[in-house]
Amino acid sequence: MTVIVRSFRPEDASAAADVLRAAIPFLVTTPEAMLWSSTHAAAASHYQLFVAERGGEVVARGEAGIAHESSTPGQAFANVYVRPDQRGRGVGALVLRTAEEHVAAAGADTVYSWVLDEVPNRSFAERRGYRPRRSAHFLRLDLANGTLPTPPETPADVEFVPVSSFAGDPRPMFALDSECTADEPGDLDAELDDFEEWLDSTWRHPLLDHELSVVALVDGVPAAFTAARTDGGTRYWSGMTGTARAFRGRGLAKLAKSHSLQRARAAGYTEAFTGNDSDNGPMLAINKWFGYEICATEVRYVRDLG
Repeated sequence: MTVIVRSFRPEDASAAADVLRAAIPFLVTTPEAMLWSSTHAAAASHYQLFVAERGGEVVARGEAGIAHESSTPGQAFANVYVRPDQRGRGVGALVLRTAEEHVAAAGADTVYSWVLDEVPNRSFAERRGYRPRRSAHFLRLDLANGTLPTPPETPADVEFVPVSSFAGDPRPMFALDSECTADEPGDLDAELDDFEEWLDSTWRHPLLDHELSVVALVDGVPAAFTAARTDGGTRYWSGMTGTARAFRGRGLAKLAKSHSLQRARAAGYTEAFTGNDSDNGPMLAINKWFGYEICATEVRYVRDLG
């Protein structure tokens, strides 16, 4: 059957979410999140979702865009996810080519792509001119059957509150997220400098759980936080955990995440997932302390477009 690659349409949301869950079962997503991504991306990102159809059935999903928050111009990303039973049949190659053409037309000269650290996936990338760079791990924690460790004692000047406490004015959360994002390890730097864009892409994102995301306040000042994304069912994802530079070394990120995980388990979530750069030793150590175990590894590949 002929494979057709086309732009994502709203009616594809459920099928595209199913493809992503089948291809990367460690991610947390919903059809609503698919729709949000397709309609709320910043114009400067030229973000585009793609789907591949075979016989009228969605069998792959791709995404591509410009890394507009990077200080280096011309950087782009293209990630391809093919349903496992459709791999090895040329579907991924068509989606990737379409994604590369899209970012090239938007002015990109370099494209990055995440690839599972498995021989078929890595061979796929390398045959198409991609070179391996850094790696990152997916980690899983069993909230239903595991035992969360007892957190260290909370210092007297520290208070933990849900991010919903900032619903009236999220600017302090924007400032904290911006500072932590700037220091996050990765191939591309990122600078969050547009509050309205952040509101649309992060604060209002349908996966962000404002009650399970927790902020550590030191004498009332936001000092550390952990952002929780949930599917509204059983799966919890730690989207970002960080501490402002002035408060690092006090264990506040670990405490914030502990409070969030405790709340998640009490709310009925049974699986917690997260992702860490392989070089992010401090965060890997924190997650190991909680009981997270590595369940898969990705490699970031890069290709120069010509």
